[in-house]
Amino acid sequence: MNYQRIEPDEKLNPWVDCYWFAESTNAIREKKKIIPDGFPEIIFHYRDPYRINISGAWKQQGKNLLAGQIRNFFYLENTGASGMVGIKFKPAVLAQLFELNMSDYTNQVIPLPRITRKAFAGTIESMSDPLKPLEFAKLLDHELGLIVPLRNGEAQKIERALDLIFECNGNIEVNELLDQLAITERQLQRLFNKYVGLPPKFYCRIIRFSRIFSLMEQNDSSWVEMALESGYYDQSHFIRNFKAFTGEDPSAYLFEEETLANFFMKRT
Repeated sequence: MNYQRIEPDEKLNPWVDCYWFAESTNAIREKKKIIPDGFPEIIFHYRDPYRINISGAWKQQGKNLLAGQIRNFFYLENTGASGMVGIKFKPAVLAQLFELNMSDYTNQVIPLPRITRKAFAGTIESMSDPLKPLEFAKLLDHELGLIVPLRNGEAQKIERALDLIFECNGNIEVNELLDQLAITERQLQRLFNKYVGLPPKFYCRIIRFSRIFSLMEQNDSSWVEMALESGYYDQSHFIRNFKAFTGEDPSAYLFEEETLANFFMKRT
């Protein structure tokens, strides 16, 4: 599988984390694990679709998908040759773009809702094989530039909360978020439910966990040292979190293996 990540146009940085491309002509079926990273996505397939197992049963996917926040790892399997384009959005953006309640899409990878599919009709029609990633990224820049939303006061609150979480790499208490935002816990929970799809405390866990992958890529320290740097001062707590999100013990996890999970998690 060949992977490529492309940055969006600078004006889209508040909305889009990156575009990603993955393709392979190998039609042999392979099961691939996906790990929570805290970012919702819209995904387009221009070759054969995938099967997904997110709740214990395998299901055939469509070709144009919305992926909400996920709480645990799940599996994908190709049904033939692979060709995928993904838009990885900032955590609260899909709710603003399409007036979605993101809690409706937690642990869901579903066909694009009608309003979303309509917005990306030009993108879908432009899909071709072979696909040129740099040219297609420019098309996505143009399409997204037509629909970026205006932030209301409520959206500004959740964006500020997310900024604080990322600034601290997930190492922030809910009470500190409440103090910084001058809102109640009930209001914070409602904002995260609507715009993100996960509770704030759980979302912090995902962001803290995901930093391990960036740190592993930056230096040669052990996973134990990386865990400490990520804010895990209790080794058993870190191991439990790692197993919950990946299904594996950190000492056995293959951080250097070229997989979809590692491609998404390393983010560079």
